[in-house]
Amino acid sequence: MAKISVQKTDVTILKINDDDYISLTDIAKFKTTDSFIVVCNWMRNRNTIEYLGIWETLYNPHFKPIEFDRFRNEAGLNAFTMSPQKWIESTNAVGMVSKAGRYGGTYAHKDIAFKFAAWISIEFELYFIKEFQRLKEEEQKQIGWSAKRELAKLNYHIHTDAIKYNLIPAELTAAQTSVIYASEADVLNVALFGITAKQWRDANPDLKGNCRDYATINELICLSNMENLNAVFINEGMLQKDRLIKLNQIAIEQMRILHEAETRKFIK
Repeated sequence: MAKISVQKTDVTILKINDDDYISLTDIAKFKTTDSFIVVCNWMRNRNTIEYLGIWETLYNPHFKPIEFDRFRNEAGLNAFTMSPQKWIESTNAVGMVSKAGRYGGTYAHKDIAFKFAAWISIEFELYFIKEFQRLKEEEQKQIGWSAKRELAKLNYHIHTDAIKYNLIPAELTAAQTSVIYASEADVLNVALFGITAKQWRDANPDLKGNCRDYATINELICLSNMENLNAVFINEGMLQKDRLIKLNQIAIEQMRILHEAETRKFIK
């Protein structure tokens, strides 16, 4: 679930079968507090019924066209009434859903919600589309960050396997093994962040996790590359001191390149 604020109106967005469904109830509150009446009045319109019916015909193989034709013929007449529940139950529609509970109300697929927003107010629709696009961009950034974080975790396993088979002699105790793992993790931390994990925790007692959890996407990309390179250096038998110096040089160069690439992107 997500929320966006459009002209001081909070609008709830739900994921249903991987599609965005937007609260018509919330959008209607831009016009009046009696949102149900607003939605029903919109659905009495012949153009609305035609749009809903064509949308369902395109995307819903179980839609009932006969019921749709009856509603289309009656739409616009003074005696014609329509509600979300009536539309859903009569035509087996999927473009709208009615939900009860804390986040209850009428939700519609984004295509339909944009149409409703335009009916409410052209200005509101334009601001709504702008905020919705901003939300999608933020979601994509978060997906990118999560992917980089998962990549870093995967490379950490490659990295620790290299330590296990090349730095840890036989017959080491578990305590000794953990010290070697920790020191190798700190090789990367010092090379990239300039501090060990303990130094970061001591400096940030109120923060949960570790320095990698607060890294930028560029730092995570660099860290992922460094973990792969460190595994190669370990396999080649390079001493830890030499690896630290080499990795620090690589970190400085890669962060410089990533920063310049990002700067060029914003200039364009």
